[in-house]
Amino acid sequence: MMYDLFIIGGGINGCGIARDAAGRGLKVILVEQGDLASGTSSASTKLIHGGLRYLEHYEFRLVREALIEREVLLKSAPHIIWPLRFVLPHHRGLRPRPLIRLGLFLYDHLGGRKILPPTRSVDLRKDVTGEPLREEFVRGYEYSDCWVEDARLVVLNAMDAKTRGAEIRTRTKCTSAARVAGGWNLTISPKGRKDEVVQAKVLVNAAGPWVGDVLSSVVRQNESAKVRMVKGSHIVVDRLYDHDRCYIFQNADGRICFAIPYEQNFTLIGTTDEDHKGDPGNPQISDSEIEYLLSATSEYLKKSVTRSQVRWTYSGIRPLYDDGASKAQEATRDYVLKLDGSTGEAPMLSVFGGKITTFRKLAESVMEKIGPFFPQAGKPWTAQASLPGGDFAYDKVDTLIAELQRKYSFLKPANVARIFRAYGTDAERMFDGARFSKDMGQFFGPLSEREIDYLKDEEWVREADDILWRRSKLGLHLSADEQAALRGFMRPVAEAKRSKRAKG
Repeated sequence: MMYDLFIIGGGINGCGIARDAAGRGLKVILVEQGDLASGTSSASTKLIHGGLRYLEHYEFRLVREALIEREVLLKSAPHIIWPLRFVLPHHRGLRPRPLIRLGLFLYDHLGGRKILPPTRSVDLRKDVTGEPLREEFVRGYEYSDCWVEDARLVVLNAMDAKTRGAEIRTRTKCTSAARVAGGWNLTISPKGRKDEVVQAKVLVNAAGPWVGDVLSSVVRQNESAKVRMVKGSHIVVDRLYDHDRCYIFQNADGRICFAIPYEQNFTLIGTTDEDHKGDPGNPQISDSEIEYLLSATSEYLKKSVTRSQVRWTYSGIRPLYDDGASKAQEATRDYVLKLDGSTGEAPMLSVFGGKITTFRKLAESVMEKIGPFFPQAGKPWTAQASLPGGDFAYDKVDTLIAELQRKYSFLKPANVARIFRAYGTDAERMFDGARFSKDMGQFFGPLSEREIDYLKDEEWVREADDILWRRSKLGLHLSADEQAALRGFMRPVAEAKRSKRAKG
């Protein structure tokens, strides 16, 4: 079988491109060497945002595009994306107030905001958001962006791509790609199985931090890729305050730091910007990064944040296009698409950079670039389409959670809310007529056997960590014993699959 598109990379860009292309009628296959969103796309700050600080670098096109996308994405997946208010405390010595007001005015108006509430000034001496802050912070500004469950956004794109005909192959590595007459010969190595060779007309390299490795080791391109790997690290600490707003703190070095309510009981703090060298596969936060985040946050709070409060850390590598910026935080966050191939040669398109907020527009741009090779392809369609489970009005979340709770009252309200926030209207498929708790099978904390089965059948889950740290963040909530029990429960399934493949 000849595919139209062969996509390397199961992150947000790869899955977004697969969804868009499949929805236009193209034959698509996507391969991912690990689990979906197992790299950068599950290690973000979890924000759908315009990028207020990008205005300082005059990236107006990127900011405008991202601001517009906030509400497009909110309407497409309101179960995993929701509005979030950001509080920016001000004090003398950092960015002057006139500059901040100008930036927030542009932020409010560049993107044609319709749903999200506008910026307001805040008297921190009277507002609840001033309570955790030091007394010298008396004025601030509150503006809107959105929150997203980043790894779930990736999976929902993959699910929609599959529904529209795309083939999604996880734990499958592309080991070689060779141009031949009429397209590409691509060797893929599924984990635990024999190599296969497939053909495709166009190759899309959306491998994220491995985009350069694909060019050098898989395609064997002589020209070195202009990739700048920048590490962004985060810490998760015990909950620092009781309200539902996020803080954006300006640091003396020109960088900013977010403190965000996270998973009910925690606060997420990030991010850093450090150039990264070497293997992007397992980035680790450094001691200096931890100290930086603790210090940057503590400068604003009445009670300092200490290492003893850190419950989890994670790091991701942003594969930015190397534009020659001197500092990591100044390198462009805009995406760059490079189309390679002389006249008559099979084309290859490589994706550099990008951010979660603009993945959908990036996919449209990819389709525009490769459009001449597929005159039969349909028109852009994703702007008005919901993602799986998101086929309801963005302001009906609480109503639908309440309906689900009445229908399945044998589950705790917090667990029903968690399930709806993860699966939206698809949650009904998981329950499938269950009337009692016992109908859900074995439980591992709030996680039921039925939910595990759904994740295996519908969301490419193979291992416990796929659930604990990507399809959810239950790894923060389950006890060590509960996690061990889950691993033990899933291990025989994985071993049985390996045995079946070996016999086959």
